[in-house]
Amino acid sequence: MLSYLIKRAFYMVPTLVLTSILVFILIELPPGDYLESYVAELLSAGETVDPKEIIYLREEYGFDLPVWERYFKWASGLLVGDFGYSFEYQLPVNDVIGDRLLFTIIVTFFTIIFTWIIAFPIGIYSATHQYSWGDYGLTFFGLLGLATPNFLLALIMMYLANRWFGTSIGGLVDPEFVDQPFGWAKFVSVLEHLWIPVIVIGTSGTAAMVRRVRANLLDELRKPYVTTARAKGVPEFRGLMKYPFRMSLNFFIADIGGMLPQIISGAEIVAIVMSLETTGPLLIQALQSQDMYLAGSFLMMLSFLTVIGVLISDIALAILDPRIRLQGGVSR
Repeated sequence: MLSYLIKRAFYMVPTLVLTSILVFILIELPPGDYLESYVAELLSAGETVDPKEIIYLREEYGFDLPVWERYFKWASGLLVGDFGYSFEYQLPVNDVIGDRLLFTIIVTFFTIIFTWIIAFPIGIYSATHQYSWGDYGLTFFGLLGLATPNFLLALIMMYLANRWFGTSIGGLVDPEFVDQPFGWAKFVSVLEHLWIPVIVIGTSGTAAMVRRVRANLLDELRKPYVTTARAKGVPEFRGLMKYPFRMSLNFFIADIGGMLPQIISGAEIVAIVMSLETTGPLLIQALQSQDMYLAGSFLMMLSFLTVIGVLISDIALAILDPRIRLQGGVSR
C-alpha cells in the first residue's frame, strides 16, 4: 500500500504540471486579453480611454511579458498558495474566492448528505421490492426528477418558498449579512436559505443515484453467494447490508473522483438563477471577462481535487472490496 501511494504521488506531479500548461494555453487562446475587453466595454459605454493609462496597466499586470514568463510567474505562485491577481475585482484571487469558496463547500456538503440520506434507502427498497407498486412509484418520481431541469425546479422552489414560508431566495444570506464577517448570526441566516438550493441541486443527483443503487444491488442479489448466505440462515437484513449492499457501493466510491471537484464548480446554472454567492458563477464570469488568473486558479483547483479524489476512491475501493487489489501480479 505504501509503495502504491508513493508511486501515485509521484505520478500526480507531472499530471498537475501538464494540466497547468494546458489550462494556461486554453486561457490564452481567445484573442485579446482582459485589458482589451475592458477598453471595449468603456468605448461601448461612450467613455474615453487614456492610451497612457492602458500602457501603464499593461505593464502593471504583466501583459507586456512573453507568454512563457507569465506562465512561470503564475505557476510558481501556485506552489506557495498565491493564485495571482484578479484584474476585474482589483484584488488578489485568494481574497476574491474566500467567502464564495466557504459558501460552496457548505452547499455541496449538505447536498451530498441530502443525496445519500434519500437515495440509499429508496434504492435498497426498490431493489428488494422489485416490480412492486412502491418500486413503480419511486421509479416514476426518480425519472421525473431526472427529466426536470434544475433551473426550472429552482424557479418553482423560489416561488413556493416565498409564497408559503416567506423566505426570499436572492442569495444565501439576508441582505444585512452580505458584507459582514462570517459569524453565528450569518451562519443561521445561511441555514435558513440553504434548504432550497440543497433540494434543487440534489434532486437530479438523488434520482440518478437511486437508479444506480437499485441496478447494482439487483445485480448483487442474483449472485450465488447471496443464496448461500440465505441457505445458511443469515438474517435477511444482515445478509443484505454486509454483502450485497457493500459490494453495490463500488460505483459510489468510484464517483468520489468527480464529487470533490463539485466543491469548487458547484451547480453553476442553479447558482446563477438563485443568485447564490458560490464559486460557480464567479468561474463563468472570469472566463467571460478573460480574468485569466482567477479563471486559471479555479481550473487548477478542479484539477487538483480530481486527482486527489481519484486517489481516495482507488484506496477506498481496495478497502471496501477485497477482490480489488492495488498491486499487480497474479495471486496463487
